[in-house]
Amino acid sequence: MVLLTMTPSIVDGLHKLEAGAEHHPAEPADAGEPSLANPAVGKPISHGQIVDLWRRRPSSSLEQLLLGARVYVPPPPPKPEPSDEYKALMARLRRDEAARAYERMVNPPPRHETFDQRFPHAASSFAEANRVARAADLGDDDVTYSEVHRQVMLIVNFLASILGVAATLWVTARWWSLPARIFLTLGGSIVVAVAEVGVYQGYVWRMGQAKTRQKAVREVKEVVQTWVVAKDEEPLRIDGKGDDADGVRRRAPARSDT
Repeated sequence: MVLLTMTPSIVDGLHKLEAGAEHHPAEPADAGEPSLANPAVGKPISHGQIVDLWRRRPSSSLEQLLLGARVYVPPPPPKPEPSDEYKALMARLRRDEAARAYERMVNPPPRHETFDQRFPHAASSFAEANRVARAADLGDDDVTYSEVHRQVMLIVNFLASILGVAATLWVTARWWSLPARIFLTLGGSIVVAVAEVGVYQGYVWRMGQAKTRQKAVREVKEVVQTWVVAKDEEPLRIDGKGDDADGVRRRAPARSDT
């Protein structure tokens, strides 16, 4: 059996039936139907009771009575009262939690140290260990960037040369058959690629030879002239030019102030 909610039209019709004493609708016709005593909007009413009301009140149409009605959903049953054992268990748990909270407040546990608190100088040590030690190291990055840039530009030049030759051969042989044009373009591209690689290998070989010859040249350092300055004494020239025939070094003669 489908139950619907009472609408204002249904409530008004029930009140009029009770006032006219035509029929006392307080008790349902069947025991399974809801009671119509004290009708109010939202209370349950069966479809059969609505039809019976429509028949007793022909002044109201069935559509007017059902306007705004919805399927009645009974409210959820009330929660059962907890047992005495459950109440005693909850009271004991609350007391235990209060005791633990008081114990934590009186005797707080030791604080956990973080990594920064345990090793306060770790960040500075890491930065010191990973910083650039010498200014010459900065030049390695510049050299690496230059080398990468040169390699990229070299690849771009290779591709531009190969594609340019391929396009030129394809356009030049436009009157040939399609297989011949394809083979001509492919062969020309391969020849240009091999030539580009050969030229680059020759360039690399010449650069390697130049570096080898540059490393083979040894730098010779020579002391041209050296002076030893002594307090209250004349300077002694030890470059060998003031030695006697026997190789004995002599002091330079003192200059007279007069």
